[in-house]
Amino acid sequence: MLSVDTHGPAGRTPLVLLHAFPLDSRMWGPVLAELRDLPVLTVDAPGFGASPPVEGGLEAYADSLAETLAHRGIERAVVAGLSMGGYAALAFAERHPHVLAGIGLLDTKAGVDPEHARHARLEMAEAAPREGASVVAPMIDTLLAASASEATRTQVGEWLSQAPPSGIAWAQRAMAARPDRLAALERLRIPALVLRGEEDAPASREDHERMAATLGTETVELAGAGHLSAVEAPAPVARALADLARSAGSAG
Repeated sequence: MLSVDTHGPAGRTPLVLLHAFPLDSRMWGPVLAELRDLPVLTVDAPGFGASPPVEGGLEAYADSLAETLAHRGIERAVVAGLSMGGYAALAFAERHPHVLAGIGLLDTKAGVDPEHARHARLEMAEAAPREGASVVAPMIDTLLAASASEATRTQVGEWLSQAPPSGIAWAQRAMAARPDRLAALERLRIPALVLRGEEDAPASREDHERMAATLGTETVELAGAGHLSAVEAPAPVARALADLARSAGSAG
């Protein structure tokens, strides 16, 4: 079972939020402050926060999420993920589409990494047990827009310093091994959100437009935000998630 925190009122179809690498569900705090009237679950990925590790990759993460929701009696949910959380949401869409009432893909992509990026992931996975959280410290400049506030940089820097080495290694191997999952979106006929920070370096506009076109929607771009759009621009991200959730009946 994965670690889950509940927020807001009870509801039949909650909004489930999956966090970015190498953070945990705390990153959703600013967004949650804007979603007080919706049923929301925040989930720690395997090996992060209070969740135990799993055997396997993103597929095992998706299956653990499905098991966790079923254990709570949740038959349908809106699942939204940012970055690695988006990769997990895509795996969930492929393996458990019947559970999805809606899907949100934020600062992520359905395609595979180019070979140089995959190699870098595997190198970090090897280094993390020896070097600890220091291996992810340089990521801050990739995760945040150049205009991010000093307070935001400080907070994200603290989160990076707390990343568990074993979680870093698992996640990097899992992300390096992920297949292209665009085909999983072609089969969905549900409300969808595709959103990115305009200054997102790891996930391009083209990546997002490909997913949006497949889902029959438009990409939402947020000016002044980078890869961690939910941390940098929580209010507009919350509004977009609330619209998605209400479209899928999460308030019911």
